[in-house]
Amino acid sequence: MTTAPELRGPRVVLAPVAADHHARLRAIHLHPDVAQWWQNPADDWPATPEPGTTRYSVFHDGNLIGFIQWYADEDNPDFRHAGLDLFLDPAVHGRGFGREAIRVLCAHLIDDLKFHRLIIDPEVENTAAIACYRSVGFRDVGVMREYSRDRHGEWKDGLLMDLLAREFIR
Repeated sequence: MTTAPELRGPRVVLAPVAADHHARLRAIHLHPDVAQWWQNPADDWPATPEPGTTRYSVFHDGNLIGFIQWYADEDNPDFRHAGLDLFLDPAVHGRGFGREAIRVLCAHLIDDLKFHRLIIDPEVENTAAIACYRSVGFRDVGVMREYSRDRHGEWKDGLLMDLLAREFIR
């Protein structure tokens, strides 16, 4: 198994998730402003990675401020693409760190790993995340009705968004 490379932007560093990041990542994940958009984490999250997923801690000025991950669908080369997910500490929302983290990861996936298409699937009600993704070039594909259950068991619509390498806004 190869170790994911550290990725750097002008203000953020994406470092592979390490054991000393776990408590802080879990605390951010459980913050009500983050938790509303995510499933309840498993008891051992983030200690046990999901197979096929590459996970990063997002840092700014040496402080752990969030989490970003990606996964690939490479079963058929004719449909090859990668998907990603992100959350940040609400204390840093609105400062462009999410947009920068997405740009840094997208550049890596497109330039280094040669993905031509990336996807992301926020809840349709998560307007701040959707605006962030649109700002780097993601486009709405369509609404996936009753796509996922929230942490309370209620079905929520998801917005499938994609980004083609040629449309990426750096």
